[in-house]
Amino acid sequence: MLLEMKVPSPGESISEVEIAEWLVEDGDYVEKDQSIAEIDSDKATLELPAEESGTIKIIVAEGKTVAVGGVVCIIDTSVKGESKAKKVERNYVETKTSSTKSSTNLGVKTTPLASVMIHSNDISAKDVKGTGESGKITKSDVEGALNGIATDGPRGTSRKKMSSLRRKIASRLVTVKNETAMLTTFNEVDMTAIFEIRKEYKEQFKEKYGISLGFMSFFTKSVTTALQEFKDVNAMIDGNEIIHHNYTDIGIAVSAPKGLMVPVVRNAELLNFQEVESEIKRLAIKARDGKITINEMLGGTFTITNGGVFGSMLSTPIINPPQSAILGMHNIVERPMVVNGEVKIRPIMYVALSYDHRVIDGKESVGFLCRIKECLEDPKTHLMGGNVKKHLGL
Repeated sequence: MLLEMKVPSPGESISEVEIAEWLVEDGDYVEKDQSIAEIDSDKATLELPAEESGTIKIIVAEGKTVAVGGVVCIIDTSVKGESKAKKVERNYVETKTSSTKSSTNLGVKTTPLASVMIHSNDISAKDVKGTGESGKITKSDVEGALNGIATDGPRGTSRKKMSSLRRKIASRLVTVKNETAMLTTFNEVDMTAIFEIRKEYKEQFKEKYGISLGFMSFFTKSVTTALQEFKDVNAMIDGNEIIHHNYTDIGIAVSAPKGLMVPVVRNAELLNFQEVESEIKRLAIKARDGKITINEMLGGTFTITNGGVFGSMLSTPIINPPQSAILGMHNIVERPMVVNGEVKIRPIMYVALSYDHRVIDGKESVGFLCRIKECLEDPKTHLMGGNVKKHLGL
């Protein structure tokens, strides 16, 4: 029986995808549910699993675009056999004691085709840098390593086609710069109070909930508080109208192997600190593992991006359309501050608010950022109603 493999719909608004990479070769035997290809949409990268076992005939080449529902390969289910991945695994076990050079490190994730190439070319997985999801080694990674081995000297270039996701991100960023009246306002935040709360309660918090009490819950709760007071910041333009949201769906920018992704924490204004931390952790792990769904990234009324985790001191973040503003967090550095007429060393973070001036006036943007500063510098009063343990659920 010949089974046509069609592109499933990655999401409601997506009509086409790109074949980023075939993880098998034409004519290979594949197992049911084995990942046979990676497909890129303009929102995420997904793996395409084989619907049945059999030999595969590839119809759509790598780098080509295909409509959702289009046939990308045919599986002949009448053929019985063993996939290359299983053969490699069996051979590895059989030759493990006699050969160390040609074996891959089982702790390193590889695609089936990449694993075959590593063994057939007698190289070590340790010599190949994985660029796939969660550092997985792909066919192109092995090809790059082989090219590097064959090249004399350190000079050289490589060329790789931009993924559909990366092209879409690039296009959106240029569009935002060209079509919005974007400005950025800055402020600085004394993080002393948050440091003190975390120092006193982080162990109890982690022991009870199994997660860390980080900075993101404080920033998220500060943002939701400020958004409810400054309505225009929680708005968007739709034609000649401005839509104001009475809820706060907060996008959290996450750096994933395939590019920037922004999963959304729904109704963040209704969540407590533990719920915010848990949801952010859940979404971040899914994004970095390539398992985030389109629905988990749709919507969002405001975005927070944290360049501080990479060491950024200051930046002007770009708005995530159709939203009207984005908050940039940065690294925390001990700086001299004048406190009650005395110079003190305090942990200071610079924060930046980029906003669309078509929707948000200067007064609103500065007031919004000052409100966030107020909440962060005195969270016990402005976020916790004077009762820290209650709001941390301890």
